[in-house]
Amino acid sequence: MDTKFSGKQALWFTLINYFGVLIGTVSTLFIYPYDKDLLGIIRFIDGFAQILYPIMVLGASTALLNFQPKLNDLLQRKLFSYSMISIVWMIFFCAIGVSIVYWFDWLENKQYFIYGFFIAICLAYVDLFKRQATNLQKLAVPTFYEKIIPKITLPLAFVLILYYGFAETQGLIFYALSFAIMLLATGLYLFKYFKPVYTLNYKDLFQEIPKKQYYQYSLYAFSASLGSFFAFRIDSVMIPEFLSNAANGDFNIGVNLANALMIPAAGVFALYSPLISESLKKNDLSVLKIKYADVAKNLFFIGILLYGCVILGMKDFFEILPTADKLLPVLPILYILGGNVVLNMATGFNTEIIAYSKFYRFNLVAILLLAVVNIGLNYYILTQTSFGIIGVAYASFFALLVFNASKMWFIYKKFGLLPINTKYLKTIASSVLLIAVAYSLPLDVFKRFDFIVRCTFFVTAFTLLVYLTGWVPELNQNISKIKNRVFKK
Repeated sequence: MDTKFSGKQALWFTLINYFGVLIGTVSTLFIYPYDKDLLGIIRFIDGFAQILYPIMVLGASTALLNFQPKLNDLLQRKLFSYSMISIVWMIFFCAIGVSIVYWFDWLENKQYFIYGFFIAICLAYVDLFKRQATNLQKLAVPTFYEKIIPKITLPLAFVLILYYGFAETQGLIFYALSFAIMLLATGLYLFKYFKPVYTLNYKDLFQEIPKKQYYQYSLYAFSASLGSFFAFRIDSVMIPEFLSNAANGDFNIGVNLANALMIPAAGVFALYSPLISESLKKNDLSVLKIKYADVAKNLFFIGILLYGCVILGMKDFFEILPTADKLLPVLPILYILGGNVVLNMATGFNTEIIAYSKFYRFNLVAILLLAVVNIGLNYYILTQTSFGIIGVAYASFFALLVFNASKMWFIYKKFGLLPINTKYLKTIASSVLLIAVAYSLPLDVFKRFDFIVRCTFFVTAFTLLVYLTGWVPELNQNISKIKNRVFKK
């Protein structure tokens, strides 16, 4: 895949993600707060599906992406067909496992397993189809289906239940069926460009790819995928079991709003992936050393601008909304998880550096470490303290801090690279100082809308300072490009 393609895809990913986040943010602010219990139930269903679908896939989709380019056309189609069949078998084994677990009396939300199981089947095949679309360089449309369809149907399900008399069960069925529509749309699009081979004879395939090698890689990918859930999404399953579905709804409102801060990073990581891979293959770390620090500073700059506005203005903004009484209790969660997102952005593309190096297995070690810390802290907080979802948010922050610190330490030990330098530390210190100044400004004259002045002051002052000092080179480059276009004769 060439750099031009990666840049184009990164642009589309960013636009699609922003559109999805826009829908999700509007829904989070104006629809979901009216039934936090229902939101908590749906997030539990989503979390249950996120546990099951990596087991159903068992790394087959990642193995497809890894091995298929090495094969001829016939074997490529056979590998895809083999992956589809292997998912069928894993669905059967998952059905047995879920049936056994269903009879545990201590489970609070087991009546919702059926929805999660159905969604997991859809997600398993969507994941496989998307990987195949990646090999065909046809990923934008499947990404659109994946990101947008659930974002539209979820608030629609809420509206049907809240205002049109739909029963909860009918709303959940409607939401689950949207994943079937997503799967159907993705499959129809993919099969316009790719025709699988329907056969049960895969002897020639595994003569080309040793079975042992295939399953080793698949199991590694599966472990990383499942570990990611336990590291990043386990809260959505644990909170309803130990607290309530309403508490899960509160927590996920905070998650949804905080995750909006992360969107700028997605396109950046995709854009720099080819450069990282090439630099590591050539063992040329000089360019990577500069870009590692520059990208980390750039992402921190974007993240802290957004997060600063959250700290300075979100409380006042919530107060002017019709859902204010339901959103204000979520503020502490948003502050903590927003800091989590900025922390993740501020460390740059450390995951990608490890993933494209010969030490790629360390990512699995780091994810498993994060999962253990996160689950352990969550269990302790939810069972032994009264901190509730605020404690869960702090646990998530601490676990992610350990996660990123371990990756930075590993990259420094193996490659001698650090994303932090003197200019970066000055950028961090200046942002904290300016947020404090903006927060302390006596702006009572503006009453309910003083948050607009505070946010404007912070964004303007910090951007001007960074531009004049040149601490974030990409900002200066982008401003120069704009000036050249505006004043071009």
